Amino acid sequence: MFLTRWFGWALLFFSMFVASRGLADTPRLPNFVIIFTDDQGYADVGCYGAQGFQTPNLDRMARNGVRFTSFYVAQAVCGASRAALLSGCYPNRIGLLGAPNHRATHGIHPDEEILPELLKEKGYATAMFGKWHLGHRPPFLPTRHGFGVYFGLPYSNDMWPFHPETPSFYPPLPLIENERVIAENPDQTQLTTWYTERAVAFIRQNRDRPFFLYVAHAMPHVPLFVSEKFRGHSQQGLYGDVIEEIDWSVGQILQTLQELDLAEHTLVIFTSDNGPWLSYGNHAGSAGPLREGKGTTWEGGVRVPCIMQWPGRIPAGTVCHELAATIDLLPTLVRLAEARLPRRTIDGKDIWPLISGQPGARTPHETYYYYWNRELQAIRSGPWKLHFPHTYRSLDGPPGQDGKPGKYTQKRCGLELYNLEKDIGETNNVAEQHPQIVERLQELAQQARLDLGDSLQGITGKNIRPAGHVTE
Repeated sequence: MFLTRWFGWALLFFSMFVASRGLADTPRLPNFVIIFTDDQGYADVGCYGAQGFQTPNLDRMARNGVRFTSFYVAQAVCGASRAALLSGCYPNRIGLLGAPNHRATHGIHPDEEILPELLKEKGYATAMFGKWHLGHRPPFLPTRHGFGVYFGLPYSNDMWPFHPETPSFYPPLPLIENERVIAENPDQTQLTTWYTERAVAFIRQNRDRPFFLYVAHAMPHVPLFVSEKFRGHSQQGLYGDVIEEIDWSVGQILQTLQELDLAEHTLVIFTSDNGPWLSYGNHAGSAGPLREGKGTTWEGGVRVPCIMQWPGRIPAGTVCHELAATIDLLPTLVRLAEARLPRRTIDGKDIWPLISGQPGARTPHETYYYYWNRELQAIRSGPWKLHFPHTYRSLDGPPGQDGKPGKYTQKRCGLELYNLEKDIGETNNVAEQHPQIVERLQELAQQARLDLGDSLQGITGKNIRPAGHVTE
């Protein structure tokens, strides 16, 4: 009897030992941090040519990782851009367009599987701090779509009773914790600080398990606010102060990862939701050499800064000139997390070869589509970008000042071809010199129209899905 019991206990302890060694030998799944700013232009980071303010933490990220020069959002407007980031889809595919306000009755459909849901299946802790904009009704909130923790604004920070043009249209701006409104018209000077503090606390609380952290800053979307610790800090007024506080926030997150020995286990991604809102003048950013800004399909609207860091996995100081986009983050991250892809069709591609600097890596996109709302306004393949005839907004006279917007006018674009490698500013239309390229891009565009639709041509896409809806 004694020998039998002894053998049983020995077998139990041996099994536990083997199991513990197996767990110890299993590679840890990587952590992911996405920092997403609002209306920060292509040239609003030091390493992209910013002037008048400094971004030492972002510049250090670029030196320690990879900087993309041809990184795109799916549409140059808040809600649609965020929908693309989290779903891996062109927003047209999932019916989430524009920038929904407090009256919207639609949001992310319950059947869409977005990034936090896929990572949560693999045991990830998930949190979001900041601007959501995928629907503010209860069924659409972040906590219903994979985020274990949420704190932030349901839509843009100018959708409140102090709007410079339509103040009577908006009710009080809600600040939400998980699913409960905890304040109305919150002190926006504290938003960047609050989001940062909660992000750091979340990292500390989940240091021993894989986590996905999504920090979607309200800034530098107007109205601009900055805490006292950064007011008057830059040489470019309030806008520069706001960017420097965002850079401080990035530094706090990176420092926490370093202190907890998590930096080598964590992929950190910094990018923006679209280009600068140029009508706000000194309260707007800069697209640098790019044409136009937010609300257009010119490069200044949809090409954004993007920096990624992962010590030991991303070669330091690299620059990627290949086309990549926010829709590519979902398939890339789920692959790294050994998670599954969504069951429904997505548009993003795995760009890990580009991120990790693999020799000879090329963009996985034969074509990239530039939609504004339901209009297919342009298409890119390789260096070539073809604009189709469409109207677009452009500043009419001087921009606004100090939080008041200037006026836009409507201009019209013809069938225009640009070589973005030689003409990043889209100034030299070469359509007449390259008729065969124009024809090829028109054929590729027709495939997009049949798939996703094009209201310019009166075509409804065959593979579009509805957004979620609730009844008032």
